[in-house]
Formats: sequence, C-alpha cells, structure tokens
Amino acid sequence: MARNAIPGVGRPVRRMEARTGAEWDPRAWPWRIPAVTALLADGIDFGQATVLVGENGSGKSTILEALAEAYGLNPEGGSTGARFSTQRTESPLSDSVQLVRGAGASRGGYFLRAETMHGLFSYLATSGDSFHHLSHGESFRAILEDRTRHRGRIRPGLYLLDEPESALSFTSSLHALATLVDLLSEPGVQIVMATHSPMLSALPGATILQLSEAGIEPRAWEDLDLVVNERYFLADPQRFLRHLS
Repeated sequence: MARNAIPGVGRPVRRMEARTGAEWDPRAWPWRIPAVTALLADGIDFGQATVLVGENGSGKSTILEALAEAYGLNPEGGSTGARFSTQRTESPLSDSVQLVRGAGASRGGYFLRAETMHGLFSYLATSGDSFHHLSHGESFRAILEDRTRHRGRIRPGLYLLDEPESALSFTSSLHALATLVDLLSEPGVQIVMATHSPMLSALPGATILQLSEAGIEPRAWEDLDLVVNERYFLADPQRFLRHLS
C-alpha cells in the first residue's frame, strides 16, 4: 500500500456505456459527435488513469461532464456534495449513459474544470475556503493538492480534470503532473483527464484515447497529433507561420 494513503479497494469506475433502455436522436447534438457515437456503441473502459485528447469540439469535455454527472459529481466542479450552479450549459448525455462501478471502491471524488473555476471558488468561499486571492495557476495547484488529501493522506476516489493546462505555466504543469503521479501511488485513486497538453498527456501509465472524426482510438503518446504537431512547430516555427500568412 502507498505510504500516507487511506486504504481503498478497486477503481471507482470500470466502464461507461449506453444506459439500458435509453433513447436519443443520433442526428442531434451531442449524440452526433463521432466520439459520443462510439461511446454509446462500444463503451469506454477506464484504467487507473485515462487521458482524453482531441481537437476542440471532439467531445472530450462533453464525455467528461457526462461521466461526472453519472458519478454524482457537480458538473460545474467540486465534490459529490457540491451544490452550486451558475448557468445550466451541460449536455443531456448523462441521461444516456450508465457506469459500471468497481466493487468496494470509494464513492468519493472531485471534478476540476478550468472554465468554471471562478464559480467553484466563490462557492467554496461560502464555507470559509479562500482561493480567490491566488492567481489562476496557483489556485488550481492549491485546490488540486488540498482536495485530494485528508490529514496528509491521499483520498481514494475518482478525480476528473478538464483542460487543467489552461491555468498552468510550464513549471506549474510539471508540478501538477508530479501531483498526479503521487496520487496514482494510491490504488484506490482513479484519474480521468481531458487535455490539449503534450506534457500532461504523458502521465505515466495512463491509457490515452484520441477523439476525432474516426471516433475513439487508443494511441501511444508519441503518435498523438498534439505531440507530433508541437514537435514540428518547435523544430521550425517560421515554417508554420509561413503557411498562416
């Protein structure tokens, strides 16, 4: 067992699939997104760590928020006990899916999504927790480390992260990656992350799923479009800029 970890048994979520008896219009959003179509047809099996990558609009956040709602987490962020809402913008996908949970696994967890962090921090401030005085990146790192531990020990549970890199510098991304690696030392912790970051998608041991017009495909890190394209850009930025003019 990991040092300073609260004992946990199994992964919180083994699989996400179409809910038995659910109906939807395949021509309507979000069901017409190829990755959502693939999810409902074949399901997604989750390991201890799963990373979702893909272009804007590929369905990463849509699938992640549906997972959050099906699990019982607030779709705007927070824990299973968070009760706040700014404006309902979530898709109805959660009504079409069901989860296969791990036997004996923790029912706890936390959802961190970059686009709703301000609302989450305002909600937490009502109970005396203050994050607004920190920068965006500092607050993200602080809440990630604070909400994943209890009295210095790792809390087992499901941790969902939606595009955390938007708040993080290169150095802060390294610190966040190290925190995620540390969390995974507890077998009862499970992480599902949607990201555009080559650095965060390199989370050791994670299953990487690329979402595209082809649906959902497992990929090796070095073969990801976001890794290949960033390498080409960094090797010769001017070559890319010439194509933009």
